[in-house]
Amino acid sequence: MAEHHHHSPLAQFQVHPLAEFHWRGLDLSFTNSALFMVIAVTAIALFLTLATRKAATVPSRWQLVAEMGYEFVANMLRDNVGKDGMKYFPFVFSLFMFVLITNLLGMMPYGFTVTSHISITFALALVTFLGITAIGFLKHGLHFLGFFLPKGTPLWMAPLMIFIELFAYLARPVSLSIRLAANMMAGHTMLKIIAGFVIMMGFLGGWLPLAFLVALTGFEIFVAVLQAYIFAVLICVYLNDAVHMH
Repeated sequence: MAEHHHHSPLAQFQVHPLAEFHWRGLDLSFTNSALFMVIAVTAIALFLTLATRKAATVPSRWQLVAEMGYEFVANMLRDNVGKDGMKYFPFVFSLFMFVLITNLLGMMPYGFTVTSHISITFALALVTFLGITAIGFLKHGLHFLGFFLPKGTPLWMAPLMIFIELFAYLARPVSLSIRLAANMMAGHTMLKIIAGFVIMMGFLGGWLPLAFLVALTGFEIFVAVLQAYIFAVLICVYLNDAVHMH
């Protein structure tokens, strides 16, 4: 039974402690999930430090990649929020880089896909959602409540429209987190299943699933980058709603 569980396609998503620590009934153990989040943050910090330490007019390869990342997120903010959105660049850039690197780390051999867990993606989405909502109220005060009642709505339809708009607004962190986690889990599960077919069919019969596995791995890397982009661009869209109320 234990062996069957070990070879399950879902075993790769299991969180297990690397260093156990309990305090007043709370499990504060350092897990494989926490390890890969630390690796991701460290990798991002080292990359940006190396890229900007010796900034030059003629950029090095590291500096060029960093500048491309900067411009990519900056353009995303300008296109979706406008110039007002640039004050939120540090947060959106950090969020994009974290999701991107954790997604890609999950593609490495013996890696762990942090973003396949709804607890992680929901925490990211919820903190962002609360922050954006706070921005809306700080910028517009109670007028921000007008966001939930589209202009021109007949009075008799107002209660229904407010309910629909409020429900859609509150569903944002849920849909944002499920989209990312589900895509990462589904892709990695499929890779594990096909890899099992390669092993089962052996050298002679396994070449076809092996070729498909290689192609699917390339596609999953693309999905890892795409999901980071989608996560960030939706944050920009929500920021636009808070800043401009449309």
